[in-house]
Amino acid sequence: MKKSLNDLLQIKEKYLKSSSSIKRRVVVCAGTGCVANGSRKVYDELVRRIEEAGLECVVDIDFKEHSDNSVHLSESGCQGFCQMGPLVSIEPDDIHYVKVREEDVIEIVDHTLCLNKVVDKLLYVDPNTNEKCQGAKDIVFYNRQRRTVLDKCGKLNPGDINEYIANDGYQAAYKAIVEMTDKDICEEILFSGLRGRGGGGFPTGKKWEFTRVEPGPKKFVICNGDEGDPGAFMDRSVMEGNPHSVIEGMMIAAKAIGADEGYVYVRTEYPFAVRRLRQAVKNAEEMSLLGNNIFGSNFNFKIHVMEGAGAFVCGEETALIASIEGKRGMPSPKPPFPAQSGLFGKPTVINNVETLASVPLIILNGAKSYREVGTPNSPGTKTFALTGHVANTGLIEVPFGTTLREIVFNIGGGVTLEDGTISRDGLKAVQIGGPSGGCLTKEHLDMPLDFDSLISIGAMVGSGGLVVMNKETCMVQIAKFFMQFTQNESCGKCVLCREGTKQMLALLDDITEGRATVETLDLLEKLARAVQKGSLCGLGKTAPNPVLSTLVQFREEYDAHVIQKKCPAKKCKALLSPQIIAEKCKGCGLCIKACPVNAITGAKKEVHVIKDEICIKCGACMDSCRLNAIIGV
Repeated sequence: MKKSLNDLLQIKEKYLKSSSSIKRRVVVCAGTGCVANGSRKVYDELVRRIEEAGLECVVDIDFKEHSDNSVHLSESGCQGFCQMGPLVSIEPDDIHYVKVREEDVIEIVDHTLCLNKVVDKLLYVDPNTNEKCQGAKDIVFYNRQRRTVLDKCGKLNPGDINEYIANDGYQAAYKAIVEMTDKDICEEILFSGLRGRGGGGFPTGKKWEFTRVEPGPKKFVICNGDEGDPGAFMDRSVMEGNPHSVIEGMMIAAKAIGADEGYVYVRTEYPFAVRRLRQAVKNAEEMSLLGNNIFGSNFNFKIHVMEGAGAFVCGEETALIASIEGKRGMPSPKPPFPAQSGLFGKPTVINNVETLASVPLIILNGAKSYREVGTPNSPGTKTFALTGHVANTGLIEVPFGTTLREIVFNIGGGVTLEDGTISRDGLKAVQIGGPSGGCLTKEHLDMPLDFDSLISIGAMVGSGGLVVMNKETCMVQIAKFFMQFTQNESCGKCVLCREGTKQMLALLDDITEGRATVETLDLLEKLARAVQKGSLCGLGKTAPNPVLSTLVQFREEYDAHVIQKKCPAKKCKALLSPQIIAEKCKGCGLCIKACPVNAITGAKKEVHVIKDEICIKCGACMDSCRLNAIIGV
């Protein structure tokens, strides 16, 4: 039976009526990070303990009235604060428990659910104030964010389509399909200023309009869920936590361009996302929200969920299309663009997960409302994966225009040093945009982050990775890390990317291992510029960005490696001269055994000595010493 707007509103009313009769709701984070830390065991133990306590455990809202002692237990997608997982939230008490273990469940049930008491030991302790925080609203990591796309990810049960509908789900799709024309939709998205969240920042409405006006009866919509940047997990979390928002966004895109078929392309390394998307598609089909004559109209749309094989280059749209077609994932020259000739030669729109999940919010609340957040040229919010040397790591969402200072020192809680302390002045750099991005420094702390401001300094938003690095980080090694990644992921189709990234990596090896000269730096920069200009696709064109960015921002560090043969951060072992601290050495002999060239001498229980003329600076002695008696100078 085809659904109408009235049907959606009736489901919403019944769901809200049934859920309002439940005394409490306990939500266990079932994002990948929390599941890896044991949240499934916590969930199963909660089911057992709640029932043992004589409480009514409601796993699925079944549109019935419930008893006064009922507890709605559900899973959610990623709640964001990944380093504190497993996370358990309890409403309406506004309690947010962190690092919950299976053995903690009995206290949660006995004290919180039965006696209305808070289990203090499970509350988050702010490392800066040492104060305990009861709810998410008290935690700086959460209360300084503006969560819109991620708002429902840590609250809804991703497997319950009725709960999504109860939160106004599919009303935007109804509005677009029944009440708007294809041109109306494109104009609304264009007016909203929504730009692609996958890295390029191209106006979404313009991309849709290009595809809409292309002739032909067959068109496609593709959701790019092939998120491959190191440390990035924004799209994964949306697909895991709110898959119906992605489906609804694809439905609206399909109506806008005249497509009747869509693909969600997901990395095979994201099993939860694949499983939950497939379940969401199945549930939407069973409710006639996908299929033929949706909402009683003449609009037809079906969705396939396809797993990618993990090639980073398949994040590039033409390589992704080739992969769906069953070919090797390699990019193609443009033009023609996918809007003209995409999947199977038909006009195709490709948007990433976060972009599509933003679309229902725009259609439902209006483009004007959407533009009230962010900056004039970069409206809305952006999700970031905040990682590295920062006190609070995890998934965050902030308006465009938010400063780096706000993200690192307020939401992130400050920079962590190797000794575990939190510093307000220990920041060295922030790598933004992953392998495609660049480095920001303390000089950029108060610069508003948006598409245009980042491009103006040679960086980019990218997919949204933010890696914070403290003053003890070697920036040459960071550039080398990202170059190693892009070199491994190059598909090899074009010579400049295939060979250029390989030679850039070899030059970086020379720098970190003491073989480089001043000419090496000049050659590295020239080669980087050539790869940037001559590569076929976005992978090669942006691969040199971390190198070029660090060459500009940290030239003195490169010079120290090349001219002085010293690593200021003392991370490049080949540039360190190991020295034994006599006061710490106990003469255990472990370093003697580890040295491959017999450069260390000394009797047992006597201070050992390193012969500099023999030492090859491999660092084996430093790695083997349990007393930290050997340092590099």
